[in-house]
Amino acid sequence: MEILDRVVIGNTLESWLYAVGGAIGAFVLVRGALALVRSRLARIADRTATRVDDLIVAVLQQTKSILLLMVSLAVAGHTLDATPRIDRTLTSIAIVTALAQIGIWTSALFSSWLRSDRERRLERDPATATTLDALNFVGRLLIWSIVLLVAADNLGFDVTAVLAGLGVGGIAVALALQSVLGDLFASLSIVLDKPFVLGDFLIVDEHLGIVEHVGLRTTRIRSLSGEQLVFSNTDLLSARIKNYGRMHERRVAFGFSVTYQTTPAQLRKIPEIVREAIEQQENVRFDRSHFKGFGESALDFESVYYVGEADYNVYMDVQQAINLRIFERFHEESIAIAYPTRTLYVQSTSEFAGVTTDRDDGVGVGHAHDRVASS
Repeated sequence: MEILDRVVIGNTLESWLYAVGGAIGAFVLVRGALALVRSRLARIADRTATRVDDLIVAVLQQTKSILLLMVSLAVAGHTLDATPRIDRTLTSIAIVTALAQIGIWTSALFSSWLRSDRERRLERDPATATTLDALNFVGRLLIWSIVLLVAADNLGFDVTAVLAGLGVGGIAVALALQSVLGDLFASLSIVLDKPFVLGDFLIVDEHLGIVEHVGLRTTRIRSLSGEQLVFSNTDLLSARIKNYGRMHERRVAFGFSVTYQTTPAQLRKIPEIVREAIEQQENVRFDRSHFKGFGESALDFESVYYVGEADYNVYMDVQQAINLRIFERFHEESIAIAYPTRTLYVQSTSEFAGVTTDRDDGVGVGHAHDRVASS
């Protein structure tokens, strides 16, 4: 047909049809092959416990049809007669498009691997889960940085000059974003050093709550009263943090006082009563109980024990049971628990000086030794 011999942009219509048909055919063939492989691997992945096939399926699902079509068209364009400039342009388009698809595949592979690993470790190792979240961000940033640099190099840009320019620009950006970068590096410090992880109960100055999220700039804590507390990572690392999530057991020291009317025999029984009350509790280890000293209005005792759990409610249940048992035993032994009292002895000045003062009526005044109690 004569119309097919007509020349358009240096090539006959027949050559154009062959090129476009070849590109579409290659696209359909590659797309179909990928769909077939993905469906079969998905069925295999459902029957196996390995992660490799799951990762391959996740990567293939990120194949972009538009990118495959552009690569097919660019490759088919080389079958046409074109100037060297057009050939270079088509080659650059094919390479950049292929690099973009490779970047998508690599990023998907990295993210899928970290996501599956995070799900496996979240229950038993929250610290690792937090670390993997940060690694996902850093890894994807590195992947796309490499892809962009390689693409720029293939497009004819001087990558060395670009890197040098980025270095100078990076310094200016760093100066302008000091607080943001400080929080970013503080986030990396939290991830790597792990002073706390998701789920830990923290006390930061006068604030307390459970860690919900560790972000690139802020850490979010859910307080006991329900509101969310948001801390800058830099401020959080510079504060004094009490991490009760790392408490393996809780040390409890408590004290009480008895009256001065308590007999020596009763005082000797008190440490044994406390020991008995503590040792009756489950998952509790008795440490000591001592007659600590003489207070202003009472005899002071101090006792120490350890609870094998960090849970605060468990500790309070144990302390309540110990208090009730001690109170019951004191009632049985007639031991009085002290409350704030003060005994005041009033004595005449003359007696204190060792002399007797006579009144005009000739009656000598004796000494006064009155006991006044107040509470």
